[in-house]
Amino acid sequence: MTIPRRSLTLILLAALAFSACTPATPPASTPDLPDDETVTPTPTALPTLGVDAASLRGLSLQVWHAFAGESAQVFNDQVSLFNAVNEWGVTIVPTGYGDYLTLFEALQAAIESGQTPQMIAALPEQALAWDADGLVVDLTPYTGDPEYGLTSAEIGDFPAAFWAQDETGERVGVPAQRSARFLFYNQTWARELGFTEPPQTPDEFRQQACAANAAFKSDADLQNDGYGGWVVDTHWQTVYSWMLAFGGDPADGEAYTFRTDANQAALEFLKGIYDSNCAWLSTEATPYDAFAARQALFVTGDLADAPLASLAMTSAASADEWTLIPFPGMDEPLAVAYGPSYTVLQSSPEAQLAAWLFARWMLTPESQALWVEAAGLLPLRLSVMNMIGPYRTAKPQWEAAAGSLSLLETVPQLASWRKARYLLEDGMDYIFLVNLPVDQVPTVLDEMQAMAEELSGE
Repeated sequence: MTIPRRSLTLILLAALAFSACTPATPPASTPDLPDDETVTPTPTALPTLGVDAASLRGLSLQVWHAFAGESAQVFNDQVSLFNAVNEWGVTIVPTGYGDYLTLFEALQAAIESGQTPQMIAALPEQALAWDADGLVVDLTPYTGDPEYGLTSAEIGDFPAAFWAQDETGERVGVPAQRSARFLFYNQTWARELGFTEPPQTPDEFRQQACAANAAFKSDADLQNDGYGGWVVDTHWQTVYSWMLAFGGDPADGEAYTFRTDANQAALEFLKGIYDSNCAWLSTEATPYDAFAARQALFVTGDLADAPLASLAMTSAASADEWTLIPFPGMDEPLAVAYGPSYTVLQSSPEAQLAAWLFARWMLTPESQALWVEAAGLLPLRLSVMNMIGPYRTAKPQWEAAAGSLSLLETVPQLASWRKARYLLEDGMDYIFLVNLPVDQVPTVLDEMQAMAEELSGE
């Protein structure tokens, strides 16, 4: 087996990670006892999972994923490293797919043929669909196993939102990767407009966005009077974040609740700032050139987009300081975490344990530090923050995003969310592209509600 050169430098770290996960070796000798005392041997406890570690040797597991770019590279590197150093002799065979819809459809076809992989890194709502069909292994016994599981301290090292996403009464997965959508905020320009702090509430957001627009209206150029505030973003995760910021949510337990006062207030707020010229529509593929050119004080994007914004700033020769902030909320700011989880599929007890051991290894702080530095997304373990000091110093926007870990929210735990989430995007598009009057927003929410109920019944 050939290990990528990049991985060879990591073997020592991996060995340390394994030693941290391996139970301590008992003492070689027993202390002397008084002659009048006898020792009753304690039976050796069988693993609670009923699998002997020796039976894992030689197992080859198929793991499917849809990681892309740097994430795919670091995943493949870590698979090679795991295959080289794991003490159980397990071999992981990864297969990548272009996106999560393709991955979902591939597994659906595999289910029909009976040729499913042992593990898949898929979106949480996709795993819920497979769980409803009885295909997913409940990982609760594995995470809680005294020999192969995680300690309470290790579980507490995961941000609460990440660990809770896959817990539905049973554990259908563990986080594999998480990102979030943020507001990109020009701090230098905001200070020039008289604002020393990022907005914490929707009203403060409106004030700053409108002040940026007023700066354009004050000059002699009538062509730029619509610029300055927020570039309207209709991505479903942006719409969902704004709804949560207003105390709303399009789902409540097992039911969809698009038509609520809070959800209505969120959409009316966004359309209202657009009608006031404090937000504007862009026809560009990304908003980052407009952001770099000071045509927008705020734009919205995924944490993964931060390098694109940096490139735009460099291309525009801008010296402005900028950062990532959560969405201003009625109670407190927030952002929505989203990403794939490792889900183990029903197979043999041995393969299921081996799959869990691979997932556990991928979630060690050492492995997660590599993920962060390669992919630039959120750390799945809080302790990683203490391991990547130079990276944090070099990436202030990433540092700002990671500072929002305690403010993260999750998406609804509904299998139909994989379809229903796009209703947010469709509704937002309709409101803005046809320039719908604010008083007709409730009608759009009614349509979303009806369609969501139809989707949840499929």
